[in-house]
Amino acid sequence: MSFETTVLDGSDMTRTLARIAHEIVEGHPDPSTLVLVGIHTRGAVLARRLQERLSALLDHPVPLGDIDIAFYRDDLETRGTAADPVIHGTHLDGIPLEGRSVVLIDDVLFTGRTIRAAIEAIFDYGRPGRVQLAVLIDRGHRELPIRADYVGKNLPTSVAERVNVRVSELDDRDEVAIERRPAPRPTEPTDDAPRRRPAA
Repeated sequence: MSFETTVLDGSDMTRTLARIAHEIVEGHPDPSTLVLVGIHTRGAVLARRLQERLSALLDHPVPLGDIDIAFYRDDLETRGTAADPVIHGTHLDGIPLEGRSVVLIDDVLFTGRTIRAAIEAIFDYGRPGRVQLAVLIDRGHRELPIRADYVGKNLPTSVAERVNVRVSELDDRDEVAIERRPAPRPTEPTDDAPRRRPAA
């Protein structure tokens, strides 16, 4: 059995995405170079929301693409058959990448392996001038030297915990929750189990 603690509700997520949008604008003195690329699945949803906000702030449409990094991951073999990738498709055709400032968008930054795979995928389609990263949640535990340029919330977690990001487009509600599993109880010796003899 596991239980969850909500750390961001729908209103929190709205305010957080608004702040990230303003930070992206501040980080782009020449907004004409800006391109957004969302990482499937929930990163792509967040990217669409940010694109709407940024287009309104900048008064012109910001190019938006999305990528599926399933076959770019370097841990496919170790993830096992239970984690067979679900393919969503990549939509970068016609998206200007050459020399642009590409902001990758994902829901949770964890080990960094998803981001490494996403950068590799992007360079298969073009050569940006720079690549930045925006995430809703940074939960730590990096395995690669990757950090986000725009962070919604830094959320300390243990490796055993799970961060669940839900978006209304897919999950009927907006929230971020930490899922915790209780520690297993120590097994008690049965009547048949050998018992340690007291010291003489």
